[in-house]
Amino acid sequence: MQVKQSHKPSVGRLPDERIGPQPKRIGKDVITRYLKLTDMAGTVSDVLDDLGIVGTIPASRLRPTIAAARVAGTAVTVRNVPRRTDAYVAASEKKVTMAEIEGINQAEAGDVLVVQGLRDISNMGGVMATIASRQGLAGAVVDGGVRDVGHSRSLNFPIWSKDISPITGKWRAVTEEVNGTVSVHGITIQAGDLVVADETGICFVPQHLVLEVIDRCEAADNKEDDWIANLDKGMSLPEVVKKIYA
Repeated sequence: MQVKQSHKPSVGRLPDERIGPQPKRIGKDVITRYLKLTDMAGTVSDVLDDLGIVGTIPASRLRPTIAAARVAGTAVTVRNVPRRTDAYVAASEKKVTMAEIEGINQAEAGDVLVVQGLRDISNMGGVMATIASRQGLAGAVVDGGVRDVGHSRSLNFPIWSKDISPITGKWRAVTEEVNGTVSVHGITIQAGDLVVADETGICFVPQHLVLEVIDRCEAADNKEDDWIANLDKGMSLPEVVKKIYA
């Protein structure tokens, strides 16, 4: 009997044991509900606070390459660590040990690539952005550096990153794992969690809470719409304050 693979066939950059199983994807209908939120990251962040979950990163810490971009999708994760050998030796030997392409390979259309990367060097460049865009990924979140941002912008492929740097990571980073657990700005993310990101920041929602969070977010959106409608109808500020803080 043929055993079903736990992940897609590798492109050859990582051994199978360092590629985690395919995460369960969040349904497109649920993703659409998140994208319809008026203030997506802000509303999700408020609900995460209500649930006692630390899951939000301000855009001032991981900045978007495309200011107006809004994405929501299932997280596919990549974990990079520093390479122990000298970068110049690695360059002369042409030994590339960074394999973010395997994360892209394991992703499906609509997913968001989430990279635990290295500071001050590029963990993702123009070629990878091109491949990710052609594979239909929604965007990428990189706790570290990226480069060729003009190229990724021309593709309308948004990336949220800590640094922008021309220094290549292919001689300086090692990809340890794909679709495992990663840490981004101190927040632990599992492959399969929901990523929402806009110009104000990024939120990570544990997969088992995705439906509860969107239900609460939609209720909060409806309340805000009601407050604004009351203001438009001439309700006084004290009356609106009573509604907001009741």
